[in-house]
Amino acid sequence: MTADNTVPPPGSVPSPAGPRRGGGGAAGAVSVVATPRGAPGQQTPPPLPLRRAPRPRTDVLLVAADGAAALAGVAAAAVPGPAAAALVAGVLALHAYAGLYRPHSIVAGGVLDEVPALAFRAAVAWCVLAAVLAALRPDLALGSGALAGACAAQLGASCCGRAAVYGVRRRRAARAPRSALVVGPPGAALRVTAALARRPLGGIRPVGVVVPVTAQPPDGAGVPVLRTIEEVQRAIIQNSVRDVLFTDADAADHSVLLSQLGAWGCTLWYVDTRAPVVAAGGRGGELAAFPVRRVQMTDVARPGFVVKRLLDLAVAVTALLLAAPVLLVCAALLRWSDGPGVVFRQERVGRDGHTFTLLKFRTLRPADAHEAATRWSVADDERMSRTGRIMRLTSLDELLNLWNVVRGDMSLVGPRPERPYFVAQFGQAHRGYLARHRMPVGITGLAQVQGLRGDTSIEDRARYDNYYIDHWSPWQDVCVLVRTAASLARPTGS
Repeated sequence: MTADNTVPPPGSVPSPAGPRRGGGGAAGAVSVVATPRGAPGQQTPPPLPLRRAPRPRTDVLLVAADGAAALAGVAAAAVPGPAAAALVAGVLALHAYAGLYRPHSIVAGGVLDEVPALAFRAAVAWCVLAAVLAALRPDLALGSGALAGACAAQLGASCCGRAAVYGVRRRRAARAPRSALVVGPPGAALRVTAALARRPLGGIRPVGVVVPVTAQPPDGAGVPVLRTIEEVQRAIIQNSVRDVLFTDADAADHSVLLSQLGAWGCTLWYVDTRAPVVAAGGRGGELAAFPVRRVQMTDVARPGFVVKRLLDLAVAVTALLLAAPVLLVCAALLRWSDGPGVVFRQERVGRDGHTFTLLKFRTLRPADAHEAATRWSVADDERMSRTGRIMRLTSLDELLNLWNVVRGDMSLVGPRPERPYFVAQFGQAHRGYLARHRMPVGITGLAQVQGLRGDTSIEDRARYDNYYIDHWSPWQDVCVLVRTAASLARPTGS
């Protein structure tokens, strides 16, 4: 719950809580310094638009392979049509829930690694089907032999089908490798770059190495060494980079660069270079010695997110209906005390950097559009009427945010949205601030129920917001809403 939001001094970033706490970076973390724009002799590339990083898509070929494998098991056990359809649907649902249809590594998949997961879920599906048939149709009950045979047939067919799909994927990737950047300490980054150059595993071709500004430039990199945000941005534009490999765990978890790359739509990977390098050969190539996993900037796109949206709609619509008389009274009081124009509209930054129009009751009429976009706090402004102060103190001015929730611009719980002017500044000054936009913004959030409202530390807010996102669950949303309702009984204003 923020203010309608004093113009900060030139070159400064508002940090109402004073010096930032915990500002030191983690040891070994990758840092990239942004050089001044328009510096002499430097051509700044055009800004990259913010866009959502591509989400892992469902692999239709793997779905088809597993569906055909389930049908092979059905044929082996001679299961009738309706039961067969239920089995196929159940197997595919179990595999999808386990994430077996989404890429977790740039390395082409290996069937042997998936055998335990495939076998377990096949056994679960067939045992459930056998129990249902025994209860409803005893004449169609499956014996232990038929059950084992069906499971074995399905597992064998699934392994063969997936092996064929992975083979096609490897050959296609080798013919058209994708450009990538490697980020990390010079030694580790060079190991990964050299392995990729010798054999472009997974269709990845390194086009640049990003190293800490404090590190010595590596020798023999074979690709450009990048040290500033502008150089990284230029490399992404020139080479159409869509994959970035981090070789440092701390950097992959905490770097500002990671958040910026995610905002530019790059897919982020973590390469564990602590594994020993083995001789090349076989299907994987040299990088197979380096475990690779996708860096999940957000884990909101999962079945639980549907629950979050349903909770938003149920609570927001109900609250709007119940609060309709209060809204009318607030509008009438503001019209009487402050004149026409009781609704305040302001551009805010939401999920994935997309902007939307935030609706609030107008508690102060700014002098001009510049003041509205750049003034940090109006809590002590003498121009504010008594009605406006009461509404801000009780947070009644933010009731109209519920309409943003209904429209889908916001959620009930999430990081509070800020104006583009401050997002740009805070993103440069506070590590991890941009990562807040992985999640739909909210009316309230974990930072707000911790008392971080109004003139409080931006860095602390970002820390709480990112913790909320990393540990998000529907139940956590319910807890935040309950704590918010309790806090309204002792309003402190914003």
